[in-house]
Amino acid sequence: MTKNIICFGEVLFDVFPTHKKIGGAPLNVALRLASLGINAKIISRVGNDEIGKELLAFIKKNGVDTNTIQIDENLSTGQVIVKLNEKGSASYTINYPVAWDKIVCIPEDEIMVKKADALVFGSLVCRDSVSQSSLLEIINYAKYAVFDVNLRAPFYTKEILINLMMQSDFIKFNDDELYEISAFMNSPYHSLEQNILFIAEQTNTKHICVTKGSHGAVLYFNEKMYYNSGYKIDVVDTVGSGDSFLAGLLSKLLINSNPQEAIDFACALGAIVAKNEGANPKISSKEINAFMNPI
Repeated sequence: MTKNIICFGEVLFDVFPTHKKIGGAPLNVALRLASLGINAKIISRVGNDEIGKELLAFIKKNGVDTNTIQIDENLSTGQVIVKLNEKGSASYTINYPVAWDKIVCIPEDEIMVKKADALVFGSLVCRDSVSQSSLLEIINYAKYAVFDVNLRAPFYTKEILINLMMQSDFIKFNDDELYEISAFMNSPYHSLEQNILFIAEQTNTKHICVTKGSHGAVLYFNEKMYYNSGYKIDVVDTVGSGDSFLAGLLSKLLINSNPQEAIDFACALGAIVAKNEGANPKISSKEINAFMNPI
């Protein structure tokens, strides 16, 4: 049976000096889920402008339902201005306020979330009180709440992060995020595993995953740790790699796959994205299988 997953949060354009790309972590997750055969929807908001129409057309073309994306008549579609220095390192200006800051909670969305197998959300969408209150309301209807931690200073507070973790069934961090959040929760521990267990106990969360860049990931699932040490690749672009990782992981865990199989698949998918340009390269199941099982 096809699984239904709803993502909540930002949809936007990353604007580089020479081009622009569609982005937003929740949207990247939804697009990858759809490519994996999951029935994916995203609750978000765009402006009534040309780039908003362009976004909607792209999302629909790639198999994600756009009926849950609201249209804002006053605010523009979200954009992130990306500047590259002489070494190629990027800095970001996340425009505010934009349409996705004002996502409204409506009864139809609440009903849809109640029926879905999972709700995926991040922390960036909580930078504005309107979208934050909508998310906090809609989480109450989720069967399985998946918190994709996405720390973007200055758009988060200790209080909102802890609140979201306390309401989540699954939390995904990268290793830097795990250590930062553990520290401000006064963890006495230093190792990654100890801090995973600390967060699990403090937030009563049974499922936690921590990505480690090129070194793979650790999955804590029903009191057991699962590991993947990563895949050796030539990195082209890491943008969206973690989002595809999460989509791959959920696509397996929600059909009760073995957790080891799930984390292996997720790491392979994230690696393939990183060796391609952009957050949403086309990737077939055949390509993933060939990558995981080279002849």
